[in-house]
Amino acid sequence: MLDVTVLSGTRTAVPTTWSIVRADAAQAAAYRRIRRDVFVDEQELFRGDDRDAVDDDSRTIVLVAVGSDGTVLGGVRLSPAVAGRDIGWWTGSRLAVARGARRAGGIGPALVREACATALAIGVLRFEATVQRANVDLFRRLGWIEWGTQIVAGVDHARMRWPIDRIAALVAATKTPLGDTIGMFAADGPSALGGAGFIGDDGAPVPGTEVIAACDAILPALLMRDPEWAGWCGVLVNVNDLTAMGALPSGLLNAVAAPTASFARRVLNGLRSAAIAWDVPVLGGHTQMGSAAPALTVTALGRTAHPVPGGGGRPGHELSLTADLRGRWRRGFEGRQWDSTSTSAGTELRAMARSVHDARPEAAKDVSMAGIVGTAAMLAEASGVGATIDVAGIPVPDGAAMGDWLTCFPGFGMLTADAPGRSRMHAGPAHTAAIGRLDSRAGVRLRWPDGVETDAVGSTATGLGPTAATISGARA
Repeated sequence: MLDVTVLSGTRTAVPTTWSIVRADAAQAAAYRRIRRDVFVDEQELFRGDDRDAVDDDSRTIVLVAVGSDGTVLGGVRLSPAVAGRDIGWWTGSRLAVARGARRAGGIGPALVREACATALAIGVLRFEATVQRANVDLFRRLGWIEWGTQIVAGVDHARMRWPIDRIAALVAATKTPLGDTIGMFAADGPSALGGAGFIGDDGAPVPGTEVIAACDAILPALLMRDPEWAGWCGVLVNVNDLTAMGALPSGLLNAVAAPTASFARRVLNGLRSAAIAWDVPVLGGHTQMGSAAPALTVTALGRTAHPVPGGGGRPGHELSLTADLRGRWRRGFEGRQWDSTSTSAGTELRAMARSVHDARPEAAKDVSMAGIVGTAAMLAEASGVGATIDVAGIPVPDGAAMGDWLTCFPGFGMLTADAPGRSRMHAGPAHTAAIGRLDSRAGVRLRWPDGVETDAVGSTATGLGPTAATISGARA
């Protein structure tokens, strides 16, 4: 049973001071008494009791409005929409305000707003409710969108969704400006970014050779907060870039700017540890002291005779995710950076680093700061196609909410596209799963277990457009 809500009634005196909190056991019991009074006695939608399986789900969150004297004035509950693994689809339900507390202090709307904020905070990507017709306008004013109808207890309700643009906003902030910023290098010709067929790829083939070059700068905030981890990540992200191109790493160059020698040593210690773990030599670099603004840039060189483009996908190709699900959130970067690599054996890291080289899929991209879905949008855009991702098929580590996992940097994560059933990705401890298909519709959509599709990213991820290989229909 989804949302059955009542916010109307007679005006009576209510406490002028109240707050919304997560309910303890006593407050949850008081909230259920309000529900029975509203839905059983007043509206007669249920007989005897309105309790259901959602109340017995340990994951259910109950929010209540509590007066200054401790009286519970109303409440609402949030719960996963499907049994089993939480896939980021939640519903709000049983919104009810006590008869004596209606139309006095905006308790009902405040509960709805807090439910939305709570859903976003816990990593929900699809949040819905079923609303009585009398309250549809209220939900619309709060930003909800009507998308269907449903009969609940014999009464017509509207199915409404609170739009969550977390994925699209991340892509817009981190990738969409690229077209205007570096588009001057994306034109056809000798200065084409990455070379023909590799516009916007993770690495660039060096013309006339089998060398692949990649370069990444580490965010200053990461460098300041955790210098050793920044040094490690300088190697990690570059090896991932080479991996996505199907190249085996040959060497690294680094440029470090640091305020002090001790700070520089912390950065370089992390970089050296990673270079040893991946067995990649540090060929040289540049170190500058006395810099007020610390900076780290790492360049990686690798080799392959058969570079794999990010834009090699075609409609009908299966989209697969290969990710290391071990590890935990990096302390200080919870919900944003997953760390599985710093505790991995070197043999495991090197097995992951050669996975694309051995499998040779038609297209590959490593999961960047745009997250899994954002990176899928870049692969699709470069290929001149769209993508539909089955949310329930995405492998997620224990302890990570779906919304966080799909928008974080996952440590080791590769998206590959190939003919259905052809995926040959074997990446040591990393797990590979088919998560969707490329198709001819623009943008990226999330498909949910009920068959509903929600838009995640529009047709423009970077603005760099499809690669020349895609336009010509030939594989690079």
